[in-house]
Amino acid sequence: MAADAEFLIDRRRLRRKLTLWRMLGIGGAIIAVGALGYRARVGEGRLFPATENQIARISIGGFIAGSESTRKLIERVGESNAVKGVVISISSPGGTTTGSEELYRNLRALAAKKPIVAFVDGTAASGAYITAIAADHIVARETALVGSIGVLFQYPDVSGLLDKVGVKVESVKSSPLKAEPSGFSPTSPEARAALSSIVLDTYGWFKGLVAERRGMNESEISTVADGRVFSGRQSVPLKLVDELGGERQAVAWLEKEKQVPANLPVKDWKPKAEGGFKLWSALGVGADLLGLDGLASRLRAVEDEAAGVARGGLLAVWRPAP
Repeated sequence: MAADAEFLIDRRRLRRKLTLWRMLGIGGAIIAVGALGYRARVGEGRLFPATENQIARISIGGFIAGSESTRKLIERVGESNAVKGVVISISSPGGTTTGSEELYRNLRALAAKKPIVAFVDGTAASGAYITAIAADHIVARETALVGSIGVLFQYPDVSGLLDKVGVKVESVKSSPLKAEPSGFSPTSPEARAALSSIVLDTYGWFKGLVAERRGMNESEISTVADGRVFSGRQSVPLKLVDELGGERQAVAWLEKEKQVPANLPVKDWKPKAEGGFKLWSALGVGADLLGLDGLASRLRAVEDEAAGVARGGLLAVWRPAP
């Protein structure tokens, strides 16, 4: 009898454990389906194409380094029949010149398919201003920071430190300007002149692009292209910005000037997660699921800036001194 009682007790314990694991499994499935349904519902285009007529919001934040996932996102927005207009919401200090150029050209391709308007929600400096001028109309908050038209090439010179610790780096080069600047020796006048030529050439491209897109003459572009940032209020008479206001004003311009139907919902569209495990991207997804959009954007910006720095090259970025 004692053995039978123990057998019954063990069976009850096993049933309770199985019931617990079933409940956890069902709960996890419900959460996963709910999360997927929510992301599809808000129109991010991750799993299912959007079907409700809408205005798409593409947010550009953090360091601009060029992104295949962003390029694909822009293509998806352009191919969606449900998207009737696009708001490019910008809050970025810029990034690499190549990443900014790529983003600009992708947005111009989108503008050939959909009416787009730029909204400066905080900062559109350097490469981020290149992003803004891809739109045919720019709306900025009164206190936004706009401009910083210029190009930067930075590199460390650690030759003095190496001398102090008694380290000498030698190299055999095919020509004097190969692999310059190295950082292990002072930059020669010839190498500095070569780098300056590249910076000035890219700066000329940047200025010409702004002048063309914003309809500025030589005097007007010279006034704004000295590397300074301007407030939104200052930017309107300088022709850097068309209008002051918030996203509602940007949407109103689409409705009035581009005949976008009134009162359409504005839906966030975000890039799909790229293949492979990436720590900052994974943390960003977790923050998204918890509804922490600001934290998610900052986490992704860390990864983007690290990628941009690793690629090297010229920068179109605004970095105020600490």
